Amino acid sequence: MKVKTKFFAAIKDIIGTPEVELELPDGITAGDLFQRYCQQHTPLSRYANNTMISVNLEFVPPETRLHEGDEIAFIPPVSGGY
Repeated sequence: MKVKTKFFAAIKDIIGTPEVELELPDGITAGDLFQRYCQQHTPLSRYANNTMISVNLEFVPPETRLHEGDEIAFIPPVSGGY
């Protein structure tokens, strides 16, 4: 199945691009996909426990199964200030 993945903030910096389209096997979860990226980009692992995952503009848990045409976004924790 083909999906689009979007990356934000520090995750985008680590991956090196704002989005990627890729083919995935059926039955993969959003968390599985994030772990694949962690294996390819080891600095990403520091965000493994606190990255928000969005599928088709809705926040979802990591065990959410992906489907053809989904748009997945990985959003790291953010901090702000004045």
